[in-house]
Amino acid sequence: MKQYESFDDIEKDLKRLSLERNIALEEMKLLKSEFKDDLKPINWVSTMFSAFGKYGLYAIIKRILK
Repeated sequence: MKQYESFDDIEKDLKRLSLERNIALEEMKLLKSEFKDDLKPINWVSTMFSAFGKYGLYAIIKRILK
């Protein structure tokens, strides 16, 4: 347990902890909005197109090499 010498030290620690808490809350809000964006169907479509594109390229190269 930390030993404080004055009330100023306590106030500084409380202020720092409050700021750290506010930063953590803002980071959580950002993660929540990013997660919501990731769940939108348009993002699923772009992911599917990129996966199909990679598979299509792989299939074309495989046919050329045969």
